[in-house]
Amino acid sequence: MKEGSLGAPVRHPIAWQDEAFYDEAALDAELRRVFDICHGCRRCFNLCDSFPSLFDMIDESPNEEVEDLSAGQIKAVVDECTLCDMCFMVKCPYVPPHEFDLDFPHLMLRYRAVEHRKKLTSFADRELAKTDRNGQLGSYFAGAVNLATSAGSPARGVMQATLGIDRRAHLPGFADEPLTSRFSLIPPPNPDGPGFGKKVALYATCYGNFNDQTPGEAAIKVLAHNGVEVRIEHPECCAMPKLENGDLPAVADASARVAAHFAGLIDEGYDIVPLTTSCSLMLKFEWPLINPDNADVVKLSAHTYDLSQYIVALSKETGLAPIEPMASSIGVHFACHSRAQNMGPQAMEMLKLIPDAKPALTERCSGHGGKWGIYRENFDTAVKVGRPAARALAKDNPDFVVSECPLAGPHLKQVMAMSGTENIPERVGHPIEILAKAYNL
Repeated sequence: MKEGSLGAPVRHPIAWQDEAFYDEAALDAELRRVFDICHGCRRCFNLCDSFPSLFDMIDESPNEEVEDLSAGQIKAVVDECTLCDMCFMVKCPYVPPHEFDLDFPHLMLRYRAVEHRKKLTSFADRELAKTDRNGQLGSYFAGAVNLATSAGSPARGVMQATLGIDRRAHLPGFADEPLTSRFSLIPPPNPDGPGFGKKVALYATCYGNFNDQTPGEAAIKVLAHNGVEVRIEHPECCAMPKLENGDLPAVADASARVAAHFAGLIDEGYDIVPLTTSCSLMLKFEWPLINPDNADVVKLSAHTYDLSQYIVALSKETGLAPIEPMASSIGVHFACHSRAQNMGPQAMEMLKLIPDAKPALTERCSGHGGKWGIYRENFDTAVKVGRPAARALAKDNPDFVVSECPLAGPHLKQVMAMSGTENIPERVGHPIEILAKAYNL
């Protein structure tokens, strides 16, 4: 069979409003067609557990055929997919416009959309996906919530028993005040900065708004120091957790509301820069496939930049304020949702702007997979998948370790600790924090 095609890879709009999208017989036939092609190819065997599980189940079936798979076995493959997009982006030779027309992650998404419509999404998945509600409550009761969710807390046993959240998994803490309320953080733009006249609306994201605010603080300082006018916005969550659940109507609704919020700011000359790479992926790529006819969504996609991407673009367009040399080695984790944006390792390019810095890239999955990795049935697999990345990052004992994914960073630190790594980094934060440190901000 012919591999690859002459055209660049493309993704089709997701036909979630078409009733045929939810036809279970058609879905089963498509799953088996794709699984059969994957079984014959096997290039994705080392990406996640979906593929080795699929291959083993077919190999061990009575006739070694995909038709032998039961509905339960197919569901197991779907449940092990983290929607990281790496098979589509870096491995599969049969993505469209190839005649085989494979998009494995979006096929898993279709299966979950059918499950969600049938109200089969678990209680824990539904409640954890309400990130803005959870963030508001977590911030209001930050002291009590952070104590309850900390490692070793008796409440973690209750959470494991009731929600299935592994008591060992790292859970993010909550800030006692949302980032969007901390107006004093934003200094006026440096009039001598080379980027003076540029304007950025930082999309705080639920994680950057309610949980880890350090990347947001660093981004504000770096941008303002370079003359960029900054404002912080968080109309609502990008709905990636609901995408993982297959709740596509909710994702479409959120995309329309958030895009409408940012439309006026874009018209005023603001570039939109989310603080987390997963949210950049949603705004730039997933939303236009789910809501392709919404003009605001299309406009937002064209004016959204990942944080590292924006700094690199700024350096090329206007230059950056002088950066002091910093002779430090930096282990850089290339997060899956950064790779899936098909923009290259922008974090590496940004850190190379620091004189004497020595960044080294690790292109391996952390294994966390959004909320997937915190569940009891997945946590050990998340640790196993993350070990090669953690080992590569720690190999040369770098001065700093960074990741553009705020969930991958703490998880990789935990994997290092569980693997007996010496000299575990104090923090695995966002690369923008290293640039802020180089600026002595």
